Amino acid sequence: MTIEKLEPKADNSCFGCGAANAGGMKLVFEQDHERRKIVGRFRLGAQYQGGGGMMHGGIIALLLDEVMGKLNRFHDVRAVTAELSVEYLRPVPVDEEITVEAEEVLRDGRNLMHRGEIRNAAGKVLARSKGRFVVVGDRTEREVTAGRVRE
Repeated sequence: MTIEKLEPKADNSCFGCGAANAGGMKLVFEQDHERRKIVGRFRLGAQYQGGGGMMHGGIIALLLDEVMGKLNRFHDVRAVTAELSVEYLRPVPVDEEITVEAEEVLRDGRNLMHRGEIRNAAGKVLARSKGRFVVVGDRTEREVTAGRVRE
C-alpha cells in the first residue's frame, strides 16, 4: 500500500494545514498514491460551528480547498486556488467524524481541475466542490536547473 501521511510542517503558517499558526487547524491528510487521492478524517469541535451544532460554511469551504490543494503534490508543483465552488448539500455536524476526499479531474497546462467531497461516517455526501488551481511555481524547472530531471 502506498499511503503517505501529510503532517503539518513546523515552518508552514497556513491556517488549515500548517503547524506554525498557533490558532490554525493543523489538519493532517493522507496521500493515496495508488488511487491518486487525498483523504482526511476529522472530528472538528464546536469552535468551528456556524450555529446550532453545524459546521460554519466557511470552514466547509476551507476543508474542501485544503484537500483539493494537496492534490497538486501528484504533479510536484506549487499551485494556488483560482476558483472554488461548493455545493452545501446537507448540514455538516460538529463533533462527528467526517471524511474529506479529493481527486483530480483534468490538467490543462497550468490549470489543474479537482473535485472534493465531505462525507459523514455513513458515507452520505454532505458537501462537494470543484476547484481550479493554477501552477505558480514548477518544482520541475528548479530541479532541471539544479541538474536533476523529474516528470
